[in-house]
Amino acid sequence: MQSIKFDDIPALTAKISKEFGPWSEPIHVTQEKINQFADVTGDHQWIHIDIERCKKESPFGGPVAHGFLTLSLLPAFKNTDEYAVTGFRNVVNYGANKLRFVSPVPAGASVHARSRLIAVDPRPMGTMLTRETEIQVVGSQKPAVVYEALMLFVK
Repeated sequence: MQSIKFDDIPALTAKISKEFGPWSEPIHVTQEKINQFADVTGDHQWIHIDIERCKKESPFGGPVAHGFLTLSLLPAFKNTDEYAVTGFRNVVNYGANKLRFVSPVPAGASVHARSRLIAVDPRPMGTMLTRETEIQVVGSQKPAVVYEALMLFVK
């Protein structure tokens, strides 16, 4: 794996791509995970946790994961980049330019993620990287989540 120092703007800029990297290993989204997320967040909406009602009333035929549960799995996906950013003190989650919950993640499905670097910006405190990530149900043709993250690599 290639190491690129966080302040090597030309080397990082060379990694900007229109193409996404490879898919990560999948993560199984169980009903138990969904229920635990509901308990942590207080979001007990029936479409996530009431299996019998979902079978009868949900347009999805069963419970679906919370969008923010799916997004919160991002750190669990293993990095599939062919390079690693190095030499920084820490990384700050600076926010997002875009977040869309495009399609549901049914309870019991597996999801995987892929990403691409879309911008590199030097900042007084370090370097801001903008990455677009798609999370998708394995076997689906449509992403479940599209997320454009801003990460500040601090000197």
